[in-house]
Amino acid sequence: MRDVVGTLARLGLAAIWLVSGVLKAVDPDQTYVAVRAYDVLPKPGVAVIAGVLPWLEIALGLLLLVGVGTRAVAGLSAAVLVIFIAGVAQAWARGLSIDCGCFGGGGQVAPDQTAYGLEVLRDTGFLLLAVWLLIRPRTLFALDERLDSRPVVRSGEGRI
Repeated sequence: MRDVVGTLARLGLAAIWLVSGVLKAVDPDQTYVAVRAYDVLPKPGVAVIAGVLPWLEIALGLLLLVGVGTRAVAGLSAAVLVIFIAGVAQAWARGLSIDCGCFGGGGQVAPDQTAYGLEVLRDTGFLLLAVWLLIRPRTLFALDERLDSRPVVRSGEGRI
């Protein structure tokens, strides 16, 4: 049953990264606007983050989809999600009125259009998926098992 839960966590997190990455990649100008709206980086830093972030998200999604390096990708996913949560929290604490741009879009919005609490809660849920995979990266239909060609000890724990 844990393998099923892990598989759902892996595929769910893969879908999240792929959707958010593709939506950012197809509109790089809007991604730049979204990153700039957080008002924490100088313009050259905004350009780097806006340029790299969609492709990082797509890469994380593809690696999780096929199940390669699941624990490492889950760790990187967790780190990115913590940064996202911190970014939204600091925008909220500073009274900025922005859309997070998490799934495309982003930038300045009217104060009554912000949804910081829901965004933090949502990203915390995604973080829990990554933590599950950090703790228990074994999932069904993952290439991790096929790439690890060492024989499995069937009667005990671990590998020989």
